[in-house]
Amino acid sequence: MSGPTEQPLVLRPRRALISSVVGASVVAVLFVVIAVLLETTPTGVYFRLADQVSIGLIGLLIAGGLLLMARPRVRADAEGIEVRNVFTTRRLPWSGVLRVAFPDGASWARLELPDDEYLPVLALQAADRDRAVAGITRLRELHAAARAH
Repeated sequence: MSGPTEQPLVLRPRRALISSVVGASVVAVLFVVIAVLLETTPTGVYFRLADQVSIGLIGLLIAGGLLLMARPRVRADAEGIEVRNVFTTRRLPWSGVLRVAFPDGASWARLELPDDEYLPVLALQAADRDRAVAGITRLRELHAAARAH
């Protein structure tokens, strides 16, 4: 069992985080610059302030969507595991997890659950290479320790 001073294991994807922040920043800046420059376009079309604001807001919405890729996280301790993917968060006790797996050729890890179900773990991505290996190893250690009790 986990002691009061024991910190939970927290894992996040590094490359997806960097890519989503950079991509969102580029998109936001690009759309805002386009929105500002639209008024002076030589096309003969007159853009009003509402058009400019709308284009800027669309860019910010797209950037926000890209930032969703930075959400995945795993938080695990001796009691169980919490998996936060892009839209959902699930907390499971280790007794409900059959196996922590990273299938060959898969882009991310997964938790194998009873009844042939599985839960993708987007926080452990193959693109992170050694960090993903270290993360899956630590999760497997926590899982094995919990199942041994």
